[in-house]
Amino acid sequence: MTDIVDELQWRGLIALSTDEDALRKAFADGPVTFYCGFDPTAPSLHLGNLVQILTMRRIQQAGNRPLGLVGGATGLIGDPKPNAERTLNAPDVVAQWVERLRAQIAPLLDFEGPHAAIMVNNLDWTQGLSAIEFLRDIGKHFRINKMIAKEAVSRRLNSDAGIGYTEFSYQILQGMDFLELFRRHGCTLQTGGSDQWGNLTSGTDLIHRVDPEAVVHALATPLITKADGTKFGKTESGTVWLDPEMTTPYAFFQFWLNADDRDVSKFLRIFSFRSHEEIEELERQTEERPQARAAQRALAEELTTLVHGAEQTAAVTAASKALFGQGELAELDERTLAASLSEVPHVQVAELGLVVDLFAEVGLVASKSAARRTVKEGGAYVNNVKVAAEDAVPAKEDLLHGRWLVLRRGKKNLAAVEVTGA
Repeated sequence: MTDIVDELQWRGLIALSTDEDALRKAFADGPVTFYCGFDPTAPSLHLGNLVQILTMRRIQQAGNRPLGLVGGATGLIGDPKPNAERTLNAPDVVAQWVERLRAQIAPLLDFEGPHAAIMVNNLDWTQGLSAIEFLRDIGKHFRINKMIAKEAVSRRLNSDAGIGYTEFSYQILQGMDFLELFRRHGCTLQTGGSDQWGNLTSGTDLIHRVDPEAVVHALATPLITKADGTKFGKTESGTVWLDPEMTTPYAFFQFWLNADDRDVSKFLRIFSFRSHEEIEELERQTEERPQARAAQRALAEELTTLVHGAEQTAAVTAASKALFGQGELAELDERTLAASLSEVPHVQVAELGLVVDLFAEVGLVASKSAARRTVKEGGAYVNNVKVAAEDAVPAKEDLLHGRWLVLRRGKKNLAAVEVTGA
């Protein structure tokens, strides 16, 4: 599809729009300068943010110019949380996080050519603004009755926590961002998540009050839900971050690989840059041969490459295969091996002991007698080598990188032992 609105609809990426027909015409008449904002309220972006970045990438690839805004000003406040006041971070911490987020966004947009992306920081137009100027020039255009009707605000007003003036004023700052980008860069579209709709329309309303003839738009993507009821972008170990130090590339890869069959079609359309035909073929394969997990693997490889690079994807793919006996564990680098083993049950021991004891201690079997039965039946493996004797004890030389043993029961049940006294 050449129409970017049709493309976004096919991918399930349009939840709300100020005027879809007018937006379609704006794209047709294009190019459109548009922006999406990201607040540095944490040291990394996460998968929810990735939806927005990749939506920006799609719109840019359709011939439009993106502005990536990292909110050095709004990040000092934070938009209203659902049920409590935010803990405000120190300005120097926020400034550091601004640079970290910019570095995560930059590789995913194109900064060259006729539609080159630009990174902007709303601290540039707020830090020199006095309170009196802010109230006279911006605050006068906002109506309290409309502000308290915004969902994020009304939810807090009706909670025991209430809402402080700091977070209440957030929508004014975000509205001012759109006005400033409209003036400075000719920006006429803001994108974001549907939970930000009140803040998005604060910007369009402000521009219309300042310039009644202006034609500007807001477009919101839907919140992503998972079929099993758990929150998208969350695992048992917590949020899936883009920073490799906070979520390892292996864990990032595994998140996509473990996607529920009921979710993978939706994830492909939202996150993948494959063609419609390729995606529909992967959907067909999931329906006909779900056990092959072709769609999940394709998505894991594409997204890990996009976020972490081809080299990391190759490393985690090799680790994933080696753990299940389809590659050499000894060939894995220490960092990749450590990351992969952190995702399976693991224990630390001071010294090596009987294999059956280790199997029981790490929880691969219910008891030592069950471990002995597993060995006798030929289903016990240490570092992908079948254990032949019930009294087998691993040698110090068996330790991978001098630290780890990979235990496996059958084909799929994995665990790890780290020897701290070796």
